[in-house]
Amino acid sequence: MNVAMISYHTCPLATLGGKDTGGMNVYVAELTRFLGKAGIHVDVFTRSQDEHVPHVLHNLGYGNRVVHIPAGPEIPLPKKELASYLPDFVQGILNFTNSKGLRYDLIHSHYWMSGVAAEQLKSAWNTPLIHMYHTLVLMKNRVARTPEEVEGDYRLEGERRILQIADRIIAATPAEQSQLEFLYGANSKKLRVIPPGVDLSRFYPIPRDEAREVVGVPIKNRMILFVGRIEPLKGLETLIRAVAWMQQSSELVCCPHSLVIVGGDPEESELSVNAEMARLQNLVKSLGLRDFVLFLGKRDQESLPYYYSAADVVVVPSHYESFGMVALEAMACGTPVVASQVGGLAFLVQDGVTGFVVPDGEPEILGNRLKELILNPDLRDRLGQQANRLAQSYSWERIAGEIKSVYQELLNLSAASEPSSQRFFSPI
Repeated sequence: MNVAMISYHTCPLATLGGKDTGGMNVYVAELTRFLGKAGIHVDVFTRSQDEHVPHVLHNLGYGNRVVHIPAGPEIPLPKKELASYLPDFVQGILNFTNSKGLRYDLIHSHYWMSGVAAEQLKSAWNTPLIHMYHTLVLMKNRVARTPEEVEGDYRLEGERRILQIADRIIAATPAEQSQLEFLYGANSKKLRVIPPGVDLSRFYPIPRDEAREVVGVPIKNRMILFVGRIEPLKGLETLIRAVAWMQQSSELVCCPHSLVIVGGDPEESELSVNAEMARLQNLVKSLGLRDFVLFLGKRDQESLPYYYSAADVVVVPSHYESFGMVALEAMACGTPVVASQVGGLAFLVQDGVTGFVVPDGEPEILGNRLKELILNPDLRDRLGQQANRLAQSYSWERIAGEIKSVYQELLNLSAASEPSSQRFFSPI
């Protein structure tokens, strides 16, 4: 089986924590890797953002490729500009596949712009289309705090169009399934609920002293960890204000602690593309937290198990998450998670079992839960052990198997007229 995976706006090989790199990158990379392990060939097509990076890379194993297609200038661009280069992207894919004599049994697209591109590929190749949104604009706009965060009708039109042309839609949680049905009027027969997975060979508990030696955290300090993109949607302001509220408690004098933030670039200026980093750094200064908050910048996926294992608690304070890959990775490393009661996080994090779920945007309630975990090592250990056990059920082997079943379902239903002997893949 040969699959064309479309990830237009972000490359699965990108370093995590940048402006447009996060859970979706991990999802596409790991799904591709584990599908390859299951005998499915995958080519991932993404827009080239660096002319110095080879256009074809084999970094995901099992003969699978990441193909960087030039579409517009080969530099990072704001999402609002990217849609205009979709025709170039589609033509670039067609040129690549035609030059190598490639055909695909299925197309699997990720995020709305990839779905828009996939419509033309579906027509050109006469192949079924599976799509995963990862985030929905109607949900993001509901929690937008400023006019700049609101996305326009162009995206909503794209998302609705994909619902019409896709043969199957993968929703990460029952919550996302409901949102698609009730907010978008999705055909429930097209929807399949399959959560993201976690690579249990990479994310597992590392002894805390060994992990802390690697990441450079003082052994006696309690470590509160945030991992993710630096954008308002991720709720970092709530977490920083929770830490400020905690400093008022005399109970914590006995427990030195710090908030470690992995994501973004701490050296960016206020004139850079991510002004949110500058705003948060100024907030830390104004609250007198410079001794308690450390901005580390982006980190690669291979280093994250050390950070998760070094932490006493991982916090996911997002205003909206379709799932919450960071929470799952932390749980697999045996670290309890405190998360906002939104989207997929409300399904993934079990309150009082694998961590705590708190109301969105409530610093004092979040601070109380963090204080409870900092002061109670037995509670931390118990929740962490239970989190690790729950994470075992999200192994990528099992999740990739469920995705493979959807692929096979579509192939069995496909009315494509071409004989199977004409479907082929050439690795050259």
